[in-house]
Amino acid sequence: MAKIEYRAEKKYLVSDMDLAVIKARLKEVMAQDIHQNGEYYEVRSIYLDDYRNTAMLDNDAGTDNRAKYRIRTYYPGLKELRLEIKEKENGFNRKTSCKLSQKEFNKIINGESDIAFSERKPLNRLLFNMKCLKMEPKVIISYERTAFVHPSGNVRITFDRNITASKFINSFFDEKVAVRVPVLPKGMHVLEVKYDEMLPDFIAKQLEIGKLNQTAFSKYYLGRIALGDNHVKL
Repeated sequence: MAKIEYRAEKKYLVSDMDLAVIKARLKEVMAQDIHQNGEYYEVRSIYLDDYRNTAMLDNDAGTDNRAKYRIRTYYPGLKELRLEIKEKENGFNRKTSCKLSQKEFNKIINGESDIAFSERKPLNRLLFNMKCLKMEPKVIISYERTAFVHPSGNVRITFDRNITASKFINSFFDEKVAVRVPVLPKGMHVLEVKYDEMLPDFIAKQLEIGKLNQTAFSKYYLGRIALGDNHVKL
């Protein structure tokens, strides 16, 4: 049986000033993500949930073992669609994913689960939830991301700025997602630190600014709250 790989993932809310200081430090010891052209790239995700809003409720309750389903692409380009399942267990995270065709994407968005089962386990899990639990798209979350990587500890550090939410699922491929609502107060952003077993000291030192407080931050959860979707079905 294949080993299930889990990673540590820590999130922090940071100000414009915090972000600028840490970013300047990381440039000295880490490489920019090879997929990044310029200072940032746009991440767009459609999050799905079932008729009970299980992912929303689990996040609200702080349930340790939980999963979120999303379809992700990057703008500009929109060349590849990926279905991702992000799971949390005992404080660690893992992500499984697979590619989606445009036809499969359209069927999922339209609530059509008549897609052939395949060797892509994430897709099979989604189809099962669509058929049995009425899983469907709930929100688009989009933001600007700057990413740094280092092979020691397989470290990936990202800055996510201008995080917004939209109910207009059909605008996913538009130049600008329709009617975007900010998720955080102006000037506040998210720093994410991900690594396998240990965060190397020389990287950890670059994050020491004396005021970083770890937070349980969910873009999906706060996006739905920002849109007024705080009345969930029990």
